[in-house]
Amino acid sequence: MGISWSGVFPAVTTQFTEDQSVDLEGTARHVEVLLESGVGGLVMLGSLGENVSLKPEEKRRLMASTIRQVGGRVPVLSGVAETATAGAAGYVMDMEKLGADGVMVMPAMVYKSDPRETQEHFRTIARTTCLPILVYNNPVSYGVDITPRMFAELADQKNLIAIKESSADVRRITDLINEVGERYTIFTGVDDLALESVMLGAKGWIAGLVNAFPAENQYLWELAAAGKWEEAKKIYRWYMPLLHLDTHPKFVQYIKLAVQECGMGRETVRAPRLPLAGAEREAVLKVIHEGIRNRPSVPRRGAR
Repeated sequence: MGISWSGVFPAVTTQFTEDQSVDLEGTARHVEVLLESGVGGLVMLGSLGENVSLKPEEKRRLMASTIRQVGGRVPVLSGVAETATAGAAGYVMDMEKLGADGVMVMPAMVYKSDPRETQEHFRTIARTTCLPILVYNNPVSYGVDITPRMFAELADQKNLIAIKESSADVRRITDLINEVGERYTIFTGVDDLALESVMLGAKGWIAGLVNAFPAENQYLWELAAAGKWEEAKKIYRWYMPLLHLDTHPKFVQYIKLAVQECGMGRETVRAPRLPLAGAEREAVLKVIHEGIRNRPSVPRRGAR
């Protein structure tokens, strides 16, 4: 489709007020901080954005607000997480009308589809829109694995242009490239495999901890993309305890707590999620505070 996505695309947190209402102004402030760090795009309403916790009208209102705010500075994508294919297709059509630059489509929620059903889900959605689609493969969380062979079979659907690979098996990147070459742009979706993924051919990173550490995250990406591996490893080793927070079932709470501790928003989540408490909270705060205390000095963006 002539579209080339690359670089860091934060999976942006959705900010809530203390009563769990969507905080459009708080989310917008956070988006501006991310844009200032030099990110390549934004993914709103992904898993980290608590997509399935929002009402349909809340999702559309948030997307309309963000698209207006960004004003074409970077691509703005919406996550698509619905229980039925028809609902997902309808949501994508609404995103096209709102002016989104693309969508990140998950398998249908709740039901674990088999390979034939999974492929038909993505084909049906792709046929309803001219928007470019990033296919989200996360068998760990959603129980549906889109294999390299399946991606080869889907390759004739031209607006399926990219893959968020979150199988947590870094070997998948090489298997995908061996299977489909450069047909899709590969994004890593697992924070603590980011550097390895770039070394193996990933062109982008759907990132989580970037929400709290945007400058350091972007600098790491730039070093890796430039092949400056020794410098990148130093940043990565500092960052790794924080990046591990992205791979826990409570990654939303963990990352939102980091966002709050870095002064970029609230930790408020929407039920059934609850803010962390007790020993678990103290353990996560220790990781966050050590990361803040030891954070590396990175060059200002214009000086890199």
